[in-house]
Amino acid sequence: MSRRLAALCLAALLLPAPAFGRNVVVFIADGLRYDSVTPDIAPTLWKLRHDGVDFTNSHSLYPTLTTANASAIATGHYLGDTGDYANSLWTNFPVPCRQGMTVVFLESDCVLSDMVVHFGDAYIGQTTLVQAARAANFNTMIFGKTGPAAIQDLRGLTGEGVMVDESAGRPTNADGTPSKAPVLPSAAAGLIQGATGLAISPAVALPNVVQETYQTSGVDALLPDMADIGHDKRPFVLVFWSRDPDYSQHNATDSESKLVPGINGATQHRAITNADNALKAILASLKRHGLDKDTDVFVTADHGFATIAKGIPQADGSTPRTALPTGFLAFDIADWLGGKVFDPDQANAQVDRASGAHPVNGDGLIGASAAQPRAVVAANNGSDFIYFPGNDLETARAVFAHLVEAPYVGGLLVNDTLLKGHESEFKGALPMSAVNLIGYSKVPQPAMVVGFRSFIAKDCKLTALLCTATIADTSLRTGMGNHGGPSRAETRNFMAAIGPDFKAGYADKTPVSNADITPTLAHILGLSIAPKGALTGRVASEALRGGKPVASVAKVQRSDTAASGFRTVLQYQEADGRRYFDALGMPGRVVGLTAK
Repeated sequence: MSRRLAALCLAALLLPAPAFGRNVVVFIADGLRYDSVTPDIAPTLWKLRHDGVDFTNSHSLYPTLTTANASAIATGHYLGDTGDYANSLWTNFPVPCRQGMTVVFLESDCVLSDMVVHFGDAYIGQTTLVQAARAANFNTMIFGKTGPAAIQDLRGLTGEGVMVDESAGRPTNADGTPSKAPVLPSAAAGLIQGATGLAISPAVALPNVVQETYQTSGVDALLPDMADIGHDKRPFVLVFWSRDPDYSQHNATDSESKLVPGINGATQHRAITNADNALKAILASLKRHGLDKDTDVFVTADHGFATIAKGIPQADGSTPRTALPTGFLAFDIADWLGGKVFDPDQANAQVDRASGAHPVNGDGLIGASAAQPRAVVAANNGSDFIYFPGNDLETARAVFAHLVEAPYVGGLLVNDTLLKGHESEFKGALPMSAVNLIGYSKVPQPAMVVGFRSFIAKDCKLTALLCTATIADTSLRTGMGNHGGPSRAETRNFMAAIGPDFKAGYADKTPVSNADITPTLAHILGLSIAPKGALTGRVASEALRGGKPVASVAKVQRSDTAASGFRTVLQYQEADGRRYFDALGMPGRVVGLTAK
């Protein structure tokens, strides 16, 4: 029996090994667009897609944001069940890790811990794939980006399993606040340090090569013991969340102030190659340790991407360089309501608009005081959330009347509770339940979701989805990258799979989403996960060996039309009773929306 991980696995050794010896690797290339995978930039991803299953009709969940889709990947549930509706939320309680602020960014181990303490099972209360596997006596490992890594197994923050995110080993964040980062068992930490020469993860870089080399080296160091403790061939589940290409696409400056090439330049190419090399290293580790033939590998991206635009497109497709400042929606709502804007990212300080200041991240508490706001904006890049504390119908009506006139709005969703009995007052919007944002969770839901406008950048010669520009409420600049919106460029993620249980050389045309990953892999591993909530994904049986085709149908849901002429159209597909969201918004204002 190996003693290198004895401290880590002592409890597991008291249980019998699962009879079924299949392993699973879930590799997430954050922000990887389907069309950007080419044989020269990403040869490993390209080969895996063509040798295994190519999900040619893949989908992110909307809003197309990281932590939201991380919750879907982890649990197999849509966002209404997980309560992780977006990266930034208004929590309606003072969050300790945010120094008592109520608008939080969820890519933080500390904030995630506070969410669990406060909301319990109402926030990602479903059993995740990693948790189900460990309960069945699998070994589990999670590596990668802080936030989405922990969401795969929130219990891992307290020492169960192996979790190595960017914050691991750092008790405090850069600003001195507690990180509440996972603490590695000493045996695992020793192996990783022996392989890398580093006690903690390197910092994020552009592209993120050094950090991801550290992480893949850690995987290679732990795999032998995780897969063969005491020679009993205990199976394992490994989740690896690559920060690239997302980080590099967000911060690319190849196209400063220009929409072309946008995020299609050299920085993005290097970032995709970096993610490709990380996958290559993991596949090489599996083969070197004799695990490749017993391991299924599922690759996905949490969302697609688009180039940031800061202005309304003109008739010829051009846009002003900068017309919409960070926090433009919060500013407009304040004007409509005659209120002030307070910035939760600056300790609720009032924003001095006369001096040209704006909310740091676009978030805003709007009203006479920060303590009693009439409205709250949680900015989420390509989509913003609006909350009305106290469910003030009069305020909601006033704001909505302006939203259907605003030229930057692509699509509108209104909370089902607000709509009930007042449908005629919110013409132009669809209910949030149309995209499965209403479900099991009791985390405060937004009253309205504003999806911003998108368009094809003028003079871009690539595919329509690679040429998409989207208006974003962000501190990032024109020509850099973002996501979160309802365009097909942002719902179209990369997905592929390979291994003993997947078909070879198969192009799967049936719609598939991130919510289908856990049901599919749990089926392969023989794990039974009792759902909490009814908004579950499906087993992608058509992609499995011996699986039969699954029928799907294209559908459209339309709102009534507002007096302004604005209406929201949801274009989606349905398979096995599940919805797959293609695009959402006003016809002519959202890329990929072809329905009228």
